[in-house]
Amino acid sequence: MWHATVLTIFPEMFPGPLGASLAGKALRNGLWALHAVDLRDFAIDKHRTVDDTPAGGGPGMVMKADVIARAIDALGETVPRLLMSPRGRPLIQARAAELAKGPGAIIVCGRFEGVDERVIEGRNLEELSIGDYVLSGGEVAAMVLVDACVRLLPGVMGKQASAVEESYSGGLLEYPQYTRPQVWEGRQIPDVLTSGDHAKVAAWRRSQAEKLTGERRLDLRKAGGARNKPLADG
Repeated sequence: MWHATVLTIFPEMFPGPLGASLAGKALRNGLWALHAVDLRDFAIDKHRTVDDTPAGGGPGMVMKADVIARAIDALGETVPRLLMSPRGRPLIQARAAELAKGPGAIIVCGRFEGVDERVIEGRNLEELSIGDYVLSGGEVAAMVLVDACVRLLPGVMGKQASAVEESYSGGLLEYPQYTRPQVWEGRQIPDVLTSGDHAKVAAWRRSQAEKLTGERRLDLRKAGGARNKPLADG
């Protein structure tokens, strides 16, 4: 079973959205497990302190290395150790897929001005970011990461083909989608999608995906994914 262990000072935030929809149903059905650990339980003073002033001065507070290390060590799990951080490498679909194939992950949720660098190095934490912006803490980012992994687990999604054809899975953004009614506010579903010609539909979807990727995410095109991985037929 895939197991997410989240280290946080706000365990009450979980499961949150992860308890609803596909992820929530899979959680209730035992397809994955979630454990929210309160970092304050690993503080050694009566005030359960998890942070201190930054060395060298400056505003804010920094999460303590010893507290986080004790929490990680107590788990004794040989799984990827992740830190949600705005300075981390971008979370991409390929990394989510890699994590989903494993037994799970330990996810540290940063707060304040950040985490003592020594525990990042000493406990081999992989820093991941969900975007070029700053959140109040890593909890929301951890939920994004877990959701991205859980939906890829066997039995979670009703139609596995959906996971194959969606955005990023082939190095392209997803093509436009349509459904009934045939005409809405004068806008009609493209004729090719109702033609019954599966080859033409696949070609149209491919061209639209390439067009959108070129307009919105040229970085994905430059990475070469658009040329190397074909979309599955519709």
